[in-house]
Amino acid sequence: MKRRLALWAARTAAADRLAWGSAAVWQRRADALTAWVRAGRRDDLSGWRAALGPALRLLILGAVAYVVWATVRALPWLMWLLAGWWLRAAWKAGRPAPEALEEEPASPDVEAVRALLLEAMGDADAVHLRTVLAHLQQQGHGEGWTVSDLRARLEALHIPVHAKVKAPGSKSPTRGVRRADLAPSPAAAEETSTAPSTAA
Repeated sequence: MKRRLALWAARTAAADRLAWGSAAVWQRRADALTAWVRAGRRDDLSGWRAALGPALRLLILGAVAYVVWATVRALPWLMWLLAGWWLRAAWKAGRPAPEALEEEPASPDVEAVRALLLEAMGDADAVHLRTVLAHLQQQGHGEGWTVSDLRARLEALHIPVHAKVKAPGSKSPTRGVRRADLAPSPAAAEETSTAPSTAA
């Protein structure tokens, strides 16, 4: 009986890991493709001319999807290769949290993350996550991260991430952080307010 329960628990854990990993792989691929399509928009043009780049990239994605579909239909055994690749990526992405914590450094201090976000934001009222990620990677941090990885880490620190944020220099809203959500924590504010004044 104990052996059966152990086998059932192992199968359930494996199924959960594949399920979470599949969701993570799908989200990362979707974010990457969405960012690629958006990057085709030209800010120096307006109206339909500015949308020609994204439209062309969508057509390219559609053509690639059709070619993959036609190839798999002609050679059904290729589906096994695609399924194997997906399972491998999902298994890797769905690794348990303890393993991830052993391979990653300790979580940064929330106040330090707020300071970094405000630094990336500058004088603006909001900043896009892709801008924050680029800022991080320029300083040698977050190597290999995606926007989804950064979003997960911010949300784990209870820093709100909004789906549609308009930031200076960009015409299309996307995921980002607002200055209004970066107020210091109550503990930090209390510490500041109770600090002795140096005024004469």
